[in-house]
Amino acid sequence: MKMNSWIFFCFSLLILTSCTATDVSHDGRAITINGQRKIVLSGSIHYPRSTSEMWPDLIKKAKEGGLDAVETYVFWNAHEALRRQYDFTGNLDLIRFIKTVQDQGLYAVLRIGPFKNWGGKDPYRTAEDVAFSVARFFQLGGTFQNYYMATIYSTNDQQTCFFGNANTTTDASVTYQGVKYNVPAWSVSILPDCKNEVFNTAKVNTQTSKMVKVSNKAENEPIALKWTWMPESVDETLVHGKGEASASHLLDQKVANDVSDYMWYMTSLQLGKGDPIWSDNMRIRVNGTGHAMHAYINGEHLGSQWATYGVFNYRFEKRIKLKPGRNQITLLSATIGLQNYGPNFDEIRTGLPGPIEVIGEKGDECIIKDLSNHTWTYKLGLDGFNMKLFDNAHDKVWSTGELPINKMMTWYKTTFKAPLGEEPVAVDLQGLGKGMAWVNGNSLGRYWPSYMAEEDGCSAEPCDYRGSYDNSKCVTNCGQPTQRWYHVPRSFLNRDVNELVLFEEIGGNPSLVNFQTVRPGTVCGNAYEEKDMELSCYGRPISGIKFASFGNVQGVCGAFQKGTCEAKNDVLSVVQNACVGKESCVVRASESSLGSTSCDSNTTKRLVVEAIC
Repeated sequence: MKMNSWIFFCFSLLILTSCTATDVSHDGRAITINGQRKIVLSGSIHYPRSTSEMWPDLIKKAKEGGLDAVETYVFWNAHEALRRQYDFTGNLDLIRFIKTVQDQGLYAVLRIGPFKNWGGKDPYRTAEDVAFSVARFFQLGGTFQNYYMATIYSTNDQQTCFFGNANTTTDASVTYQGVKYNVPAWSVSILPDCKNEVFNTAKVNTQTSKMVKVSNKAENEPIALKWTWMPESVDETLVHGKGEASASHLLDQKVANDVSDYMWYMTSLQLGKGDPIWSDNMRIRVNGTGHAMHAYINGEHLGSQWATYGVFNYRFEKRIKLKPGRNQITLLSATIGLQNYGPNFDEIRTGLPGPIEVIGEKGDECIIKDLSNHTWTYKLGLDGFNMKLFDNAHDKVWSTGELPINKMMTWYKTTFKAPLGEEPVAVDLQGLGKGMAWVNGNSLGRYWPSYMAEEDGCSAEPCDYRGSYDNSKCVTNCGQPTQRWYHVPRSFLNRDVNELVLFEEIGGNPSLVNFQTVRPGTVCGNAYEEKDMELSCYGRPISGIKFASFGNVQGVCGAFQKGTCEAKNDVLSVVQNACVGKESCVVRASESSLGSTSCDSNTTKRLVVEAIC
C-alpha cells in the first residue's frame, strides 16, 4: 500500500512564503523522495540541548559524516510550559534549527522518544553490535536509519549483496558465484558490487577517546566558590495549608500541573483523644507514583521517599505523633518527566493517587482512616521558581556567612570566572542531592547525583557483542550517579563574572561543586587488516604513543595486551614517526606497511594504537 505524506520547508514562521514541498512515499521496497528510491541515513541533534550558535557546526559535521537527515525530538514541555504561552526563542527556535538543517542540504526528522531513568546503569552497546543491527536492517529491506553520527553504508546503481551470519558463536563460510567468503559470527558483510567485501560489522574501525577534566584556570590560584543562599518559602503550605484550589479527592498531578515538577497536596485532620484511631502508635501511609515525595506533619519534615529504578509505584509509611485538635498534613510530590506518554496515558496516574491513610493501633486492633476523600488543597510549583531566583536580574537579598549543607528546599548562588581557552566547560555537581541548576539564568537541567545505580550487574570483562542486545547487557556505571557532570555551553558565559544558581530539593553540599574543562586525554585507534587506522586529538597534538601492535591484539582501550602473534617489525616506532606531534594521523593496517606477522592465515589481524593527547 502506498502511503503519502508531505514535508514542508518554509522560510517564515508567520508568513509562509517561498515554500517548497517534497513528496515522500513508500512503495513496499524503499522510501521514495520525489519518486526516487532512497537510503536515508539520519543522526540525532537535539536543538534545546545545544545553543543556536552551535547548530551550524554540529549540522555541518553531521553532513561531513555522511548523513542525509538530522533527527530531533520536539520538546513541547519547553515550548509550551504554560498553556497557550509559547516560547520559540534562543535554543528553542525550532524553525531556525530546521532552516539550518536545510541550509546544509539535509532533511529534518521530528519525533518524540524516551529518556534514561534516574538511578539506572549506563547501557553499553558495542560498535560491532550496532553495525550488525543496522546492516541487518538494510539487508532485510530497511531504507531509513537514525543513529548517533556514524555511517556504514553507501549506495550506487549496481546490485549490492549482504551476507549475514546470525549465529552467536560460529563463523560461517559462504560461497557465492564461485568465490568463498568468511562471515564471522553475529556479523553482516557488505559487498557493493556483489564481488568485493568492503565492510564487515565484526571488523569495525573505530577510535575510542578517553576524556579528562582539567581544573578551572581562569583564576591565578585554585579557590573555592563563595556561596550565598536563601531558603524556599514553605510556611504557607507546611503550617497553614494555603493553596490555590481545593477538591474532595486526590488529583492526578499530570492533569492538574503541566507547569512544574512540584505539586503540594494539603489537608487537615481534626482529632480528639476519644477518636477511634487515637493511640500512642499511629502511622501515615501514602501510595505514590511520582519520582519523589516529601511528607510534613504540622510543619515538621516527617520523611521522604522516591521510586526505585524502573518501579514508579511506592508506599511511604512512617510513625507520626499527632496532637489533639487540628493537624496539618502536607505532602510535596515531585516528578521528573512522566512514566508513560503513549497508550493509556490517562489511566496511569502521576503524583499521589492514594489511598492516603492514617492508621491507629491499640493492642491487636488496627483502625484505618482513609483521607483520600477529604478536602485537599493544592498548590502548583515553588515560590522560588515563580520569583525566578535563578535569574540574575532579581532583587532578592541572599544570606551570607556559614554555609548550610544537607538542608532541604534551599537555593544557593555563587559567581565564577569563565575557564580560559576554547575547550568545552563542565560543572561537577558532585555532593549535591536533587534539584536544578542555572548559569546566568540559562537552565543546565535537573540533577540527582545522590541517586546511585545498583552496585551489581556490571562486568570487568570486555563486552561480547555477539547475541541479541537488551539494555541490561554490558552495563556500566554500577554504584555511580546517573549523571554528575553537566555541560556549560561557552555561549552561556560572560567574559568577566558569571552566576551559578542551584535549587537543592533534598539536601546536599555545594562546597564540592567546581568548574572544569574537558579534553581528550588518550585516544585509541583500531583498524582491521588492509584498512586505515585513524587517530585524532581534536585540535591538540599527539604527544606520545603508549601502545601499538599489529596482530591478534587483546583487551580494551587503556588495557591493551599483545596477542599470541604480531608483526615482526617495530610497530611502535612506525606509529610514533607517523603520529607524534600531529593533531591527526593515518596508518595503514597491512603487512606491507608494518611488516609480516607470525599469525596464521585464519587469524584476524588488526592494528591497535593507544596515544596520549
